[in-house]
Amino acid sequence: MTAFEGFGEPATRRAIIVADDAIAADDAAQAARAAGVQLGDTIGFAEIADALDAIPHADLLLVEAAGVDPADLDRALPLLVARARRDRAQIVASFPLDALDIVSLHLLGGPAILLCDARPEERVAAIALSGGVAGGMHAAERDAERLRRLNAEIARIAEALLKLSRDGGAGDGVRDRGSDFVAPPSESEAPVEVTAATVRGAIRARRMRDQYFPRDLFADPAWDMLLDLFAARLEGLTVSVSSLCIAAAVPPTTALRWITAMTDAGLLMRREDPSDRRRAFVALTAQAVAGMERYGQAVAKAGLGWA
Repeated sequence: MTAFEGFGEPATRRAIIVADDAIAADDAAQAARAAGVQLGDTIGFAEIADALDAIPHADLLLVEAAGVDPADLDRALPLLVARARRDRAQIVASFPLDALDIVSLHLLGGPAILLCDARPEERVAAIALSGGVAGGMHAAERDAERLRRLNAEIARIAEALLKLSRDGGAGDGVRDRGSDFVAPPSESEAPVEVTAATVRGAIRARRMRDQYFPRDLFADPAWDMLLDLFAARLEGLTVSVSSLCIAAAVPPTTALRWITAMTDAGLLMRREDPSDRRRAFVALTAQAVAGMERYGQAVAKAGLGWA
């Protein structure tokens, strides 16, 4: 939202660029101008605390992590989060894939829009969505609509998993037409073992579809991530943010949006890596685990495979 200043033109927001790479800084500047945002100072990651203290209020912090040493990034990102919260500003962070874990550790779930290996139009849309004006508003409206649909889908998935965790999947689910003629399984029936091999098999089958149909035809990142995390839990393994983005089978920026929404919906949680403070793991919450277990029991007893 832009500030209200009477009934004249809406106020233009002001952005600060934080970058070490000159090309990345220029990309950020071009995207900001295309989104109708006023540019302020450009500062580097070296001595960032002093540099931030020397500049006035900003509405946007455009962070470009390309070419930045991981140690410098690790020191700078908490300072940028603190500044964003102080100014009630938004961070738009653009970064290469090899910086995904450290960026997500500090910024995922915070006052930030994360762009991994972003295209120019994605930068413009993200800046516009975070409060730009003029030429960027149509892109912002389209992006906002996509986010509303994403949040609605996540809420639906969370509700379904919660129902599974409570009642074992009984009730108004989608059933095979012939199931009305089959006696339901007894409640005293022994539980079926849900194995990691079964879940991994479902993941492999889903990826095999990509060999025969366009990949985006069946894009379902929420379920792909739930399957990967559930299999890892059964195997006693941990999953980093970057690994989970790969499992989502969608562009990293899209996967990060889903991770944020699923975390907000109570399906995922982050855990720090005790051996590497620059990385965080993602795991299923108790609600999500219960839902996946109930789903596994239900499809096994029905003689069906994992979807």
